[in-house]
Amino acid sequence: MFDIERWQEIFDTIRKNKLRTFLTGLSVASGIFILVILLGFGQGMQNGIAKEFENDASTRFGFWTNSTSKAYKGLNAGRPIQMRNENFDYLENKYGDVLDAKSGVFRVWGALINYKKETGSYRVEGVTPSFQMLENQYMISGRFLNFDDLKGKLKVAVISNKIKNELFKNEEDALNKYVQIAGINFKVVGIYGDPSERDENRIVMPISTAQAVFNGADRVNNMYFTMKPVENFEEAVQQSMAVTDQMKTYLKETHTVAPDDESAIGSFNTLEEAKRFYTLIDNIKLFFWIVGVFTIIAGVVGVSNIMLIVVKERTREIGIRKALGAKPWSIVGMILLEAIFVTTIAGFSGLIFSMGLLEFVGPHIEVDYLLNPSVNFNVALATVFVLIFAGVFAGFFPAWKAANIHTIDALRHE
Repeated sequence: MFDIERWQEIFDTIRKNKLRTFLTGLSVASGIFILVILLGFGQGMQNGIAKEFENDASTRFGFWTNSTSKAYKGLNAGRPIQMRNENFDYLENKYGDVLDAKSGVFRVWGALINYKKETGSYRVEGVTPSFQMLENQYMISGRFLNFDDLKGKLKVAVISNKIKNELFKNEEDALNKYVQIAGINFKVVGIYGDPSERDENRIVMPISTAQAVFNGADRVNNMYFTMKPVENFEEAVQQSMAVTDQMKTYLKETHTVAPDDESAIGSFNTLEEAKRFYTLIDNIKLFFWIVGVFTIIAGVVGVSNIMLIVVKERTREIGIRKALGAKPWSIVGMILLEAIFVTTIAGFSGLIFSMGLLEFVGPHIEVDYLLNPSVNFNVALATVFVLIFAGVFAGFFPAWKAANIHTIDALRHE
């Protein structure tokens, strides 16, 4: 039942101790505020990391070569390693059941690109049609490379929207027009976009064409692969790491590289990197939770201390109430209600202010690896209710102490 007199009494007590009540509520509100902001930034870091991995296929792994750093089987250190088409074909066939997209890459170094009077220097790479999936490229107009281009060694190219704007200037369309790459005409069959602007500084052509036209023979500079989707993230990581290790072992054996030579053949695995990042983010979020929870605990302890002071100040009043027949649980309820009221108002104030700050400021934060810091409202709301429960706990012991004060001792208290 709603007791208006009790609430009037609570508000009267708060009015008499405005500063004390404000500081107590501020400690509780700041605890919720700090926790929500920390959780929001933890989520923002997770969003930022996820965005970085979205730029390329999330299960991508690959290989590149360098020179050996160790002598092995009579061969000297410093020997350059060169991957070949046959290496790529072998891996493609052996692991075809678990691989999704795959592409060898042959780079054309130092090639100038011309269109009429415009000239630019861009990355030129020979790739397979699967390269589009590996890089998460999307077509703006035209098409990407296909297997007819690859088989026929056709002189066709796909350029980025950035390159189209720089070379073709005010011309509306670049499709079916010819650009010169190192003095050789290539027909533009498609214009692509890329989630990462830095990857739009590239022109791609069939790897077979690049090797034939630019004296590449059967050389391959890089190999990239993605795994077929697996439902369980941990299983996907383990499978990807196992395949990466097996492929790397094959390449070392084929090119007579010492098993412990990490310089000759390099590799990367996006899933493995993602796992490390997500583990780091989980640890950071756990740290944020610990800091936030202890901040809230400090606020709750403050509420408990203030309630003890309230009980001490009102000892004589409590004695008079008991002398007039007030029940112990009535005394407990009076103290508890004040503690719950202060905790609830302060908790929701901290929640509203922190959520509002994240809502308005979060989308405008532009920092590397931090994107749209936010927090799940249900989690934040549940935290406030836990705080209210903690407020009940904080007020209970002072209230129980008040209820158990002997009436005569209370009346004698000065």
